Amino acid sequence: MTKHQEPIVDIKLARSFGINQEEFDSIQRIMGRMPSYTELGIFSVLWSEHCSYKNSKPLLKLFPTRAPQVLQGPGENAGIVDIGDGLGIAMKVESHNHPSAIEPYQGAATGIGGILRDIFTMGARPIALMDPLYFGSLEDAHVRHLFSGVVSGIADYGNCVGIPTVGGSVVFDESYTTNPLVNVMCLGLVENKKIMRGFASGSGNLVIAVGATTGRDGIHGATFASEELSEESSAKRPSVQIGDPFTKKLLLEATLELIESGLAVGIQDMGAAGLTSSSIEMASRAGTGLEMDMSQVPLREKGMTPYEIMLSESQERMVVVAPKENYEQIKAIFDKWELHCSSIGVVTDDGHVRIKWGEEVFADIPVKALVDEAPVYERESQKPGYLDKLKQFIQNDIKEPKDHNRSLNIVLSAPTIASKRWVYQQYDHQVRTNTAVLPGSDAAVLRIRGTNKAIGITTDCNGRYCYLNPFNGGAIAVAEAARNLACSGAKPLGLTDCLNFGNPYKPEVFYQMKQAVEGLAEACKVLEVPVISGNVSLYNESLTHSVYPTPLIGMVGLIEDLSQITTQWFKEPGDVVFLAGDIKSQPDIGGSEYLKVVHGQVNGDAPAIDLSAEKKLHDFVRDAIKAGLVRSAHDCSEGGLAVALAECCFTPPLDPLLNKEGTGLVADLSDLPGRSDFKLFAEFQSRIVLSCKPSDIEKLEGLAKKQGVDIMKLGTVGGDRLVIKDLIDLPVAEARKTWEEAIPNIMK
Repeated sequence: MTKHQEPIVDIKLARSFGINQEEFDSIQRIMGRMPSYTELGIFSVLWSEHCSYKNSKPLLKLFPTRAPQVLQGPGENAGIVDIGDGLGIAMKVESHNHPSAIEPYQGAATGIGGILRDIFTMGARPIALMDPLYFGSLEDAHVRHLFSGVVSGIADYGNCVGIPTVGGSVVFDESYTTNPLVNVMCLGLVENKKIMRGFASGSGNLVIAVGATTGRDGIHGATFASEELSEESSAKRPSVQIGDPFTKKLLLEATLELIESGLAVGIQDMGAAGLTSSSIEMASRAGTGLEMDMSQVPLREKGMTPYEIMLSESQERMVVVAPKENYEQIKAIFDKWELHCSSIGVVTDDGHVRIKWGEEVFADIPVKALVDEAPVYERESQKPGYLDKLKQFIQNDIKEPKDHNRSLNIVLSAPTIASKRWVYQQYDHQVRTNTAVLPGSDAAVLRIRGTNKAIGITTDCNGRYCYLNPFNGGAIAVAEAARNLACSGAKPLGLTDCLNFGNPYKPEVFYQMKQAVEGLAEACKVLEVPVISGNVSLYNESLTHSVYPTPLIGMVGLIEDLSQITTQWFKEPGDVVFLAGDIKSQPDIGGSEYLKVVHGQVNGDAPAIDLSAEKKLHDFVRDAIKAGLVRSAHDCSEGGLAVALAECCFTPPLDPLLNKEGTGLVADLSDLPGRSDFKLFAEFQSRIVLSCKPSDIEKLEGLAKKQGVDIMKLGTVGGDRLVIKDLIDLPVAEARKTWEEAIPNIMK
């Protein structure tokens, strides 16, 4: 192989790699010459948005990242929070949006594969997956194809690896028709003393490639994820990696065994940008350099060039840095697991990365130029013109339906609200037997073996809110996640975010992003939830529009005692139902599911939110749960109070905590302000539906008064109907059938 085989580098080639003229000029200044083809490829992926966060880095600095429980914040493969007993929870969320739009099955499957590597490379054993998904209308045949493929990819990969998918969310809106959002979150359990980090430290230490072989799949996947989807995107199927869950399982076990052995000084997964990002980011963290020989990388295809090997995103591969004297022992571990293990280079002390084939040098670049000195931009921000127009909405101009039963059934059958059992029944959510609360409640809950503790996990974001009011929408995403944890009895420990937005070069899109991040940051500060990891996914656009701004939040919380685990469903006839939180504000149906599906409008403003009141509510609910005063707790969110009350009646068939008979409701909302349909369907924030034993009413009301939280009795659990005085009267079985069968009927 000779150097002259590489294509000639010019600005046309650079632009095809996603590098603009200004960046191309900078690269030439840094190098003091025209870069080689391989060097240009390396710059292009490490300077892409996916790897460098060049358009989002200034905003990310707004997040609070430190707290006593934070063992590892942003900057590593995953964040880690302390849960006591010498244990930590590693957590990260990632996106695989563009690959899933082109090849839904493999796009989703390899999204799972990548996030698993982020977790076990930290020394944590993966214990749970969550899958927040956003699709267009299911009336569209192509959307149904994407939806079915993505769910199958998640199910097959997660089930094969043996990691339970315990929850997530599925949202349907025309905004996501051609560009679905496929985010995936993973959590892992780690002994704090065994946390591993991605450092290429120690001059003379070996750089070792382990796992599967390297092929041509996924080349330029990072740059593919940093551009808009177009009619030509389907031609970029080679940018979609191919997953192998069985090899992943072997790699997981081998890596954890390696970390347990203490033979390595640093490990990182080959994710976006493959060997390029993994090795060079490790060197950047350690302040070192690297020299690597591509002829030593185990390959699955003939004739691969250094450029292709460096940029390949073939799955199930890791980079290990270790002393030379440990190599044979490390190789023995990977041999045992029938995986490749090859020394491909050494750590140097000169701060350069040199890529060679034998003795021939194909790239020689300063590490700092690639990582620390990647360009950072302050993009122009301009308020979108549509916002003022939408806020001229006058809700009283909406004609009130005469039949509220019909309206409730329409809202319950809307795919965003309807039961997601069609999705999660395809997942194994009980493998490893730690799942204490199955999918369907406010948060998933997993017990921590060897302790009396559990963790609550949730993912949340309403993109429509962020479209109507990016700041409030961002704040609500954090608040709802924390509220879901509070309803489960958990105190938030930390969050991970996936910032899904359109093209940041468009001032209106950057405005949405900036405002939403400011809302996220403000909510994190008030609710005292640090950001410990995250991901940025931009360019989520098609030829016609951007997706709704969707800053997805994944949050983990701690339940100190298993006896405090709480679910959303009513438990016993005779229990008394309360509404806690905001019971005095006038209702506003702006941005609601009711306004969209019953009246065909996306209009108005996102719901208002008082973050201080929100925190008071969470503290009150957790304290009431700890005091044994709460039988069930469910947050009010999409669909409003009527949907929340209906969902409390829909007891799941597999929940062992439930008496399923007589969990209907007789309620009276006449003391709440506002028009009848607004009372039912306005999507107030800072509201939680609680139930308690009749004997605990006085104690619950006393605790609420002491903590400054408003609380109102709504009714009593019992019977087989959902009755809201003068407004709703439906058999629970009928309402549940509507809710359960909506998605399966469309997917037939």
